[in-house]
Amino acid sequence: MAPIPRPPRTPDDSPEEYVGLDADAAERRAHGRGWPRVRRLAPDAIITMEHMPGRLNLAVRDGRVVRCWHG
Repeated sequence: MAPIPRPPRTPDDSPEEYVGLDADAAERRAHGRGWPRVRRLAPDAIITMEHMPGRLNLAVRDGRVVRCWHG
């Protein structure tokens, strides 16, 4: 039987550190800290609820991060 793949390792990073940052700077920081996927969303965007390890979500309003979470 084939081995079960491991989900990507989540960087040891606090989402709260991104709130208030310029969206471009937040995305560069996330990639620099090892996040393989960064997703920008409007604060009121309708999204699916699947959790994707290794993804950082940024809710952005007027060019600033207003919320950030893993998955």
